[in-house]
Amino acid sequence: MSHGSKRWWALGLIALAQFMVIMDTSIIGVALPRMQADLGFSPENLSWVFNAYVVAFGGLLLLGGRLSDLFGARRVFTAGWVILLVGSAAAGLADSVAVELVARATQGAGAALIAPSALTLLMMLFGAEPRELTKALALYGAAAPAGGTAGVFLGGVITEYVSWPWVFYINIPIALLAVLATPVLMPAGGARRGSLDVAGALTVTAGLGAAVYAIVRAPEVGWDSAQTWVVLAGAVVALAAFLGIQAARREPLMRLSIFRAPNLAAANVAQLLLGAAWIPMWFYLNLYLQQVLGYSAFPSGAALLPMTILIMVAMIGLAPRAINRFGPKPLVVTGLAVLAAGLGWLALIRPDGTFLADVLPASLVAALGMSLAFIPSLGTAISSARPEEGGLASGIVNTSYQVGSALGLAAMTAVAASHGADRLGDLTALTDGYSAAFLGAGVIAAVGAGIVAITLRTAAPRLENIADAEAARVH
Repeated sequence: MSHGSKRWWALGLIALAQFMVIMDTSIIGVALPRMQADLGFSPENLSWVFNAYVVAFGGLLLLGGRLSDLFGARRVFTAGWVILLVGSAAAGLADSVAVELVARATQGAGAALIAPSALTLLMMLFGAEPRELTKALALYGAAAPAGGTAGVFLGGVITEYVSWPWVFYINIPIALLAVLATPVLMPAGGARRGSLDVAGALTVTAGLGAAVYAIVRAPEVGWDSAQTWVVLAGAVVALAAFLGIQAARREPLMRLSIFRAPNLAAANVAQLLLGAAWIPMWFYLNLYLQQVLGYSAFPSGAALLPMTILIMVAMIGLAPRAINRFGPKPLVVTGLAVLAAGLGWLALIRPDGTFLADVLPASLVAALGMSLAFIPSLGTAISSARPEEGGLASGIVNTSYQVGSALGLAAMTAVAASHGADRLGDLTALTDGYSAAFLGAGVIAAVGAGIVAITLRTAAPRLENIADAEAARVH
């Protein structure tokens, strides 16, 4: 195998990694009603099948990036696949709510090692050649939202024709293949001396988990209850402790001064709000298709396939050219605004609606918005950091998206429940609840467009600048 072809095979594995870790957030969507019946989840706690994965994923991403810097990206990439494999097997075999949630958190921990090391490996392979890096980032970027929507389709096929545990078992052969292929395809990279900020990782994960738990439970126990405010206070204390630890440590998990870099904070806010708007959309769109329109698992998954196709085509074919012509800022602002418009359209769903009238056109508009905003905000976040902190920047931007996903879904779960989404069997109430969640997610996207328009500098670094920074770091 020539060096050139080996690099592109390696990119294929990196894109597969990104596809898989995001797919694992969504593949359970179609299976949720059957998991709820088999394992005994309450309607309020069902979203924890998603959140257990995402909180562990988002909370441990910074630690994953640090481990990648200390022990080498290839080693951490391999270790992540092994942990994901173990968690997937346990999730499929689970016979109770507790076991399922622990297994999902284990999957999230594996993903937290895979994602930042994958992006580091991509930069090692393509960082010295600007044009090839642009293509590589486009494929990498397309893999994330495509994995999210493709997971819904695959979950539908598996749930309909096999059984829901296989939405987890499907990871096992892919993980085995990745473990075997990594030593052959990936550059070894170098480890370096340093210390681990375990306390930082524990406090940020605890803080995020407590915040999500409080928001999800609030509709059931009451927003004015002591439990809600005690847990929220605990979340604030844990996150404040995290910031204090980062400020005091010589080698922190996240150097706080990194956010002084122009555009880095703005790009990460864009990624956070993008996740907060996008993930609730597919979560409740899938529930609308099944619980209101009466779709079974396979048709429900197939109904979201047009979004997947549009995302892949737009991210690979349209976004890189548009970035080079207009720069990142107009695309991020436009993408978030278009996503908001699509979500506002979805909020018009009806109890007696149809796929062609109520779902398809609005979901395609939302998918186009996601396609326009994702790559330029990702590229800006990475290229805004100092060359030697590329790994940290990739960990932060991955964390922003996953934290936004978890908190956005938790908030929209509360909104949906307060508008009737917990009244199973009442189609009007369910539709009202899901409509409120779509509208809330649309507001998040619209706010994101406004924030980015104000805070992101027009002369943001283009994707080619990432190559210059990475070449300086590698050489």
